[in-house]
This record gives sequence, structure tokens and C-alpha cells, in this order.
Amino acid sequence: MTYKRQLISNGNPMEEVVGFSRAVRVGPFISVGGTAPVDAEGKTVGVGDVFAQTTRCFEIIKAALEDAGSGLKDIVRTRVILTDINNWREAIEARKPYCQEARPVDTIMAIDRFVNPEWLVEIEVDAFVAGE
Repeated sequence: MTYKRQLISNGNPMEEVVGFSRAVRVGPFISVGGTAPVDAEGKTVGVGDVFAQTTRCFEIIKAALEDAGSGLKDIVRTRVILTDINNWREAIEARKPYCQEARPVDTIMAIDRFVNPEWLVEIEVDAFVAGE
């Protein structure tokens, strides 16, 4: 079986510079790459606020999934990547309303820092569109 490859962009100018997509759909599979808490101009949302940053990440992810013909209900895996593991509860509280229905598997991890030191969290998700 041959699947069509669909690249999903959110207009980030770095997509062309670096060579990445916000999300990629191949058949029923959708992967949304590391999503940072930025606004349409690329400025950090919620500086110092993990809950606000996580919420922004999921709003971007939700839009990417919808652009791919999917939605939050199709998420099968989330990865919450933090710069301080002690912030995991705030991040998970922000994640909860976006994942309550799908109840995907989840990984929570910490790293030293992101490209932008204002970012406290990035989120990755994988989705599967059933019946495709």
C-alpha cells in the first residue's frame, strides 16, 4: 500500500531555513514535532509560566492536527519535555484538557535547555487517524 505524504506548516520561517515541518502525515499516521510556546511573530508566550507555555504548545498542536485532517481525539502519544522536571505537575495540568478524551500514552522528561532559554517546555505528539 502506498501512502501520500502531507507536510503541515504553520508559517514559521525557520521551517525553510532548517528544513522541517510542524507536522507530517503519512496515511493514517501524524507526527507533530517539538512544539515551542511561541506566538505568530515567534515571540515566547508565558515567559516563566509553564502552564501558559504548555497551553500554547497544545493550541499550536491542535491547529496542526486539524490542518492534517485530524484532531486531539486521534493523539496516541505525547512527549512533555521540560527544562525543570519539578514543573511536571503544572505541565500535566495544562495537558489534561487537550488529552482527556484520547488518553494517550505519555513521556515526561527534562533536558538542560532549549534553543530559546525562555522556553520551559516543548511538546511532541503522534496521532493515528482510525479508519484510514
